[in-house]
Formats: sequence, structure tokens, C-alpha cells
Amino acid sequence: MYTQERTTMANLVVGGPVAVNSYDNAIVAALLENRPVMLVHAFNGGYLRPAELKEDSHDKGVKLATALDPATKDAQGHLWHITPAGFFGQRPLYFIESAAGQVPPKPSGAGAADAGRGDDGVPKPQRRRITVHQEAPKSTADTVQVGLPDKVGDKWRGKNGAPEDSQLWVVTVTPWGGITFVPITHPDAILGFKDHTVTADSEVRLTYNWGGDFTGTVINTFYPRLPNEWNVPYHHVFT
Repeated sequence: MYTQERTTMANLVVGGPVAVNSYDNAIVAALLENRPVMLVHAFNGGYLRPAELKEDSHDKGVKLATALDPATKDAQGHLWHITPAGFFGQRPLYFIESAAGQVPPKPSGAGAADAGRGDDGVPKPQRRRITVHQEAPKSTADTVQVGLPDKVGDKWRGKNGAPEDSQLWVVTVTPWGGITFVPITHPDAILGFKDHTVTADSEVRLTYNWGGDFTGTVINTFYPRLPNEWNVPYHHVFT
């Protein structure tokens, strides 16, 4: 049962300025435990997936799908990791990384230092991240790509020389239990859709945050869903 999966964590504050009494296991798991989740849109229940699932694809975008086909499921194209990546002032930053096409780590030589290992000693896989175009959201160019930091095009690299600049996000928890993504390179924008349409195969773009605060708007909110929650309609989860 869904209610049996909930945690007892109170006052989860992520990004601010909204302090949320959150008991939703999916938000906790995504942001604190770094478990892969499905990012389901608030408006029509579609989920985010990379347009291309292969690990050698670094110049394709993200779209909203409304049907989970077997190929996407087998390739984990419906799953994302929201990976901690330091701080911007007091706000924690994250990468939005696809579970599809992740590159398994190479075994290190005997006695060789391995900077890619986590706290548990397991080598970290290389995951493709959602990267923002430098000129988003005013440019007509594609504003989102999924790729490794050193593989995306020049316009998707950080202006200050660090490729990660264009791949860092402030993740904010909304009062209604969802999350909104704000790129640090474009703080007046949030993750949305081309032409503001939320339909099947809608192309993910950055859109201006007309809501005016860091929580975005309902239409640009995503609900993290854990595997046991995939069959629960988003509008029934929080009642």
C-alpha cells in the first residue's frame, strides 16, 4: 500500500523559500537518497524521457511521453536521478541525470586511486545530464540536451569554462507536494515545454517563470514517483 511506504520526515526544506511538511516518500528518496524516480507532470500525468536512449547520444533533447512502452522501460528511459552537486549560496544544487544510457564504470588498476567512487566504495556510473542552452529561454535554438559534460555542444557548456555550469539546477519543493527545476544559469526560468503546450511528445524547453517565485506554477510542476507508485494517478496521490 502506498500509505505504508511513507516516511516520517517533517519540514523538508529544499531550495526554499517554501518549507514543506513533506511525508512523501518519493521526494525524500529522490533528493536525499538519490533513488531513481519517474518525473510525472502535474498537468496530464505524462513523464519525462530522453528523446534518445542510447549512451552515445549527447545532442538530443527531452520529451514528455504519455505511454510507457516496453523499450523505454527496458532501457530505463523513464527514470531519473536527481543527484546532489554542491550549493549555490544556501541552496543545494542538483544534476538531473538520466538512468537510460548510463556508462558503467571501468575497473581501476590495482592500487590506483579512483575519484569516481561513492561513500559505499562502489564506482559511480557516468550518467547523461539535462543541459541547458546558454541562450535559453529567449533563443529559438533547442534549449535542453541530455549528455555528458564533455560531450555536449559548445553552446551547452558553462559560460565560465566549467561544463557543469549549464547542468546545475535548484530543485524546489512546492506547497502542493511536487518539485520545480530552476537552472542557475537562468534564474528567471523554469523547466517547461515548447510553446507552453503539455501534450504527448511535447519538447522540453526552458520557459519564463511567470509565477514569479521559486516554486514555479502548477503547470510546470513534476511529481517524483517511485516504482510502486507508477500506477497511482498523480491527482490521487496527495488526497
